[in-house]
Amino acid sequence: MMSVLRRVDFIFLLLLLAMACIGLFTLYAAVHQGDTSLWWKQCVFWAVGLSCFFILCFIPTRFIAMMSWPFYLLALFFLALVPFVGDIHMGARRWLDLGPVNMQPSEMMKWALVLMFAHWFASRDAGNWRSLLIALILAAIPAGLIVIQPDLGTALVILFTGSAIILAAGLPWGWLLATLGTSPFLVYVLWLNMHAYQQRRVLSFFDPHNDPLGAGYHVIQSTIAIGSGGLFGKGYMEGTQARLHFLPEQHTDFIFAVLAEEGGLLAVGVLLLCYTLLVARILFIARRARTRFASMLCVGVASIFVLYIGINIGMVSGALPVVGVPLPFVSYGGSALLTMVAALGLVMRVSIESTDKIPWQRPSNPIA
Repeated sequence: MMSVLRRVDFIFLLLLLAMACIGLFTLYAAVHQGDTSLWWKQCVFWAVGLSCFFILCFIPTRFIAMMSWPFYLLALFFLALVPFVGDIHMGARRWLDLGPVNMQPSEMMKWALVLMFAHWFASRDAGNWRSLLIALILAAIPAGLIVIQPDLGTALVILFTGSAIILAAGLPWGWLLATLGTSPFLVYVLWLNMHAYQQRRVLSFFDPHNDPLGAGYHVIQSTIAIGSGGLFGKGYMEGTQARLHFLPEQHTDFIFAVLAEEGGLLAVGVLLLCYTLLVARILFIARRARTRFASMLCVGVASIFVLYIGINIGMVSGALPVVGVPLPFVSYGGSALLTMVAALGLVMRVSIESTDKIPWQRPSNPIA
C-alpha cells in the first residue's frame, strides 16, 4: 500500500481537489437561495467519488482490461431497461430508480465504451475493416438506445469518444477523410430523426431572439449572465440572473453562467486553466503508459472531458446548440460526477504503474 501511495501523481491529485473546490463553491452559489439539500448531496457524491478514486488506484490495469466486456454488457443491460422502467423527468426517460439514488445508465455507458474500445484495439489495428466494423457496432447499439431516451448530447459524446480512440489506434487518414465526406448526409439524417423540441433548439442557436420565451430563452438568459459578469464579476452569491431565477437549470447544465456572472472573466480563466492542466496531465500520463490498453484508456478519458467542457461552455455562451451536457465536476449530478471521478482513478492507476523504473516500451502482450 505504501509503495502505491509513494507513486501517486500529486499534481494530478491536486488538480482534482481544485476542481472539487471550484465545483462545490459554484454549486452553493447556484442553490443557496433554493434547495440547499442539493449541495449537501453533491458533497456526499464527492466523498463517495473520491473513495472510488483511491480504491481504483490499487486495482491493476490488467484486471480493468479483463472487466471491460462484463462492464460494457452490464451498462448495456441497464440502458436497455430505461425505455421500459425508467423514470421520466422533463419529458425524457433517462434514469433508473434504485431506491435511495437515481442512476443514469448513459453516464455509465460512456466509460464502459471507453474501456471496451481500449481493450478491443489494444491487440487490433483500426485499419482492419472487420475490427473497425465490430467496434462501430459496439458503439452504435448504445448510441441508438440513448438517442431514443432522448439524449442527443450524450449519444454524440459516445460516438466522438469512440472516434478519438479509433484514431489513436491507427485509423488511416484516408478513411477519416472519406467519413467526413459523408457528414452532410449524416447530419441530414440526424435532423430528420430529431424531436421537434431538439430542432427548435438548433434553430434557436442561429437566432435565439426568434423565440425569446421558448427555445431561445435559455441562451438569451445565460449570455446576459456571462456578459454582465465583466472582468471580476458581481461578487460571490451576488449574481442577479441566478438570484432572481432568470437563469434556467442554473445548478446543472447552465452553471457555467453562474460562475461567469459572479466571478467574471477571472473565475472563468481559473476554471479553464484547471481544465487545461488536467487534460494535459491525462495526455502526459497516456504518453508514458506502459501498455497500449492503458494509453488508449487515457486518450478516451481525455476526449470525454474535452467534449463535455467544449459542448457545455459552447452551448451556454451561445456558440453551440443547447444539448443536455453537464459541466465536468461543477454541474450538480451524482451519476456524472461519480463516473468522472472514477475515470480519473483509472488514469491515476495508469500513472502509478508507469512510474516503475523501466524504460517505456510496448510489451509483447498489449493489454498486459
